[in-house]
Amino acid sequence: MNDYISDADSQVTVNLASRSYSIEIKPGLLNQLSKALGSFVSNEHVILVTDSNVAELYLESVVSQISEIAQRVDVICVNPGEESKSIPVCNELWQQMVDFNTDRQSVVVALGGGVVGDLAGFLAASFARGIRFIQIPTTLLAQVDSSVGGKVGVNLPSAKNMVGAFWQPEVVLIDPLVLETLDEANFRAGLAEVIKYGLIMDVDFFASLESSADLIGQREPEVLTRCIARCCQCKAAIVEEDERETSGRRAILNYGHTYGHAIEAVFGYGRFLHGEAIAIGMTCAARLAREFGMVPDSFVTRQTELFRKMKLPVDCPAERHDELLASMKHDKKVARGELKLILPVRIGEVVVLAAPEDQLILNSLKN
Repeated sequence: MNDYISDADSQVTVNLASRSYSIEIKPGLLNQLSKALGSFVSNEHVILVTDSNVAELYLESVVSQISEIAQRVDVICVNPGEESKSIPVCNELWQQMVDFNTDRQSVVVALGGGVVGDLAGFLAASFARGIRFIQIPTTLLAQVDSSVGGKVGVNLPSAKNMVGAFWQPEVVLIDPLVLETLDEANFRAGLAEVIKYGLIMDVDFFASLESSADLIGQREPEVLTRCIARCCQCKAAIVEEDERETSGRRAILNYGHTYGHAIEAVFGYGRFLHGEAIAIGMTCAARLAREFGMVPDSFVTRQTELFRKMKLPVDCPAERHDELLASMKHDKKVARGELKLILPVRIGEVVVLAAPEDQLILNSLKN
């Protein structure tokens, strides 16, 4: 890991012409927001969106710092968890934004994990046909994945992220030190997305995760900073190639997600954390690829061993498989009635294929 990512890689640029932005990755950055946000919110109205867990830890400090440079700061605080990513919650929050006299010059700032970032981004994309948006992710999953790339949205009761938009942030500010306050389950869940990048596009990074697993599990700040930076580099490269999922390149980021989203929807958004469901989903996808002869047993074993080393689940619940299959067929990657799956061919490479017959998918759900 130390040889693979240099200390200089604390800033990653997402090159999207007029929508380009930087990802700043620096330990202690959350205590330097007045400087980091100066050019983005100076003398502007800020709507800070967070959840009650994050608010307890960081809200007072963040509001104080932003207030030094912004015209005014209004706070929207939601309940933690996927249940807040819903149209009914959006209805309430849009009205709050009206009550705050939000206009097209206002700036939405997301302070929180993936749920807060997705929700706040969707509020920004939809209010007044789009206002500016900034991401300050506080979970590992959000720092390495959901805060980068502009995908924002909310869930329907039977389908995750089905309502949404592409709305790029103006800047992403990442402080790896906030992960010290993240509970163990959510930290481990974020590692599923970290591992995903090695599996889909970077075999050397995957190997570095295997060799650095203990240090990562101990949340060693330097290792985590390098790890986050590499994930952001990978995500930025894919987003630059396929910002709005038109060429198919960006679809590889969904390795394991068709299964994982179905698991979340069928078993409820509280039974599994997102990263936990995705780890199970990647395991199922690897089994299906093995069934097709696309990967050998050694691939499945190596992937599974790293998940287990990072204390991530790999076993799909033994019940309700027919419901899981039905939910997968409502995935947003269905096109012209055909479900597409992302399957591996080797560590560092995946491909997009039409889903096989139902029985093979059902077989891949069995442990």
